[in-house]
Amino acid sequence: MLKKQTVWLLTLLSLMVVLSVYYMNSPTGEDLAFIFQEEGDEQQLTDPPAEDDGNITDDGELTTSSVTSENDLFTIIRMELAQSRSSRLEQLETVVASGTASSEEKNKAYDEIKAMDALSSKELIVEETLKSEYGYPDVLVRTMDESIVVTIKADELSETEANHIMRMVYDEFGPLQVEVKFQPASS
Repeated sequence: MLKKQTVWLLTLLSLMVVLSVYYMNSPTGEDLAFIFQEEGDEQQLTDPPAEDDGNITDDGELTTSSVTSENDLFTIIRMELAQSRSSRLEQLETVVASGTASSEEKNKAYDEIKAMDALSSKELIVEETLKSEYGYPDVLVRTMDESIVVTIKADELSETEANHIMRMVYDEFGPLQVEVKFQPASS
């Protein structure tokens, strides 16, 4: 029987051979890092940044003159939500891994981790379902305490659509207060 080190060595060598054959046979005229670069990106790279971006005022405060676009708002909210959940998840994992925490505390932390995971999954399911069924450009579902806020990126939202959305959220989350908002899609 071969030793583990020999198996690893043979695996790595075979991987190197496969990758080298792949790169030898790949087209040479393309730069793989810029496959998805659009023509508009080239001008953005050549324009110098504005002088007032990120200046420090006399008060010592950092100001930026860049305005967040409508498209970035959902992304920013998602990132903030993910960051807060990630920090909470980290705290709970610390409790679960702790040697000094009681088994009851560990069980509570583990249950909260499972609940957070289930909540995130439900939010994602509702978001993706609404995008696919109604064709909305973007949907944001957030759970806050005992209510759920659904923000739709659309120019207008009919009462019928809002009722269908509320019903879908009710089916997924149960009897919680649901708030449906819409944000005009930028054209």
